[in-house]
Amino acid sequence: MHSLQDHWRLLLAMGIIIVGLGILAILSPLVAGLSATVALGALLIIGAVVHAAHVFTVHGWKGRTAQTVLAVVYLLAGLALVGNPAAGLATLTILLVAFFVVDGLIEVYGGLKLRPETNWQWMVGSGAISIVLAGLIWVTLPFAIVWAVGLLFGINLLTTGISMIEIAFGGRSASREGRAPAGEPRGA
Repeated sequence: MHSLQDHWRLLLAMGIIIVGLGILAILSPLVAGLSATVALGALLIIGAVVHAAHVFTVHGWKGRTAQTVLAVVYLLAGLALVGNPAAGLATLTILLVAFFVVDGLIEVYGGLKLRPETNWQWMVGSGAISIVLAGLIWVTLPFAIVWAVGLLFGINLLTTGISMIEIAFGGRSASREGRAPAGEPRGA
């Protein structure tokens, strides 16, 4: 296994690329959302092929019927997303609202259960923000379909890329100092 000291440049380059993709997604959230929808559809079609292959390679297995049904469901869902990404993006946006509501309620509940602990308010606050975000997306429907999934995907790419860049800079510093990065034992 190669250390971060030896390969920080590669991590830095990947981080810069991911930051760039994140910025593009934020600047063009509709294109990013539609692209993510088509990619999800393609993954579902690949999943259908895998399920179908499993059906034809395992003989006498009691779960063949279930695998066949799953292959058909995956295929239909994948073809629907690839064939009509706008409708798929609308569905993903509504699922995103549902996710934020459920996530927010669970975080608020969990935070309130942690009240005797220090900083329990952060969990409640995070849950409240999720609920507010769900409400923001909901009240801006159908316009939210144009921005919600792509923008949030872009923000995720941006923060992931920034974290990769920061880790790469840590590896560079360790390389220049001739020491193992924090958390990595010497000689690893």
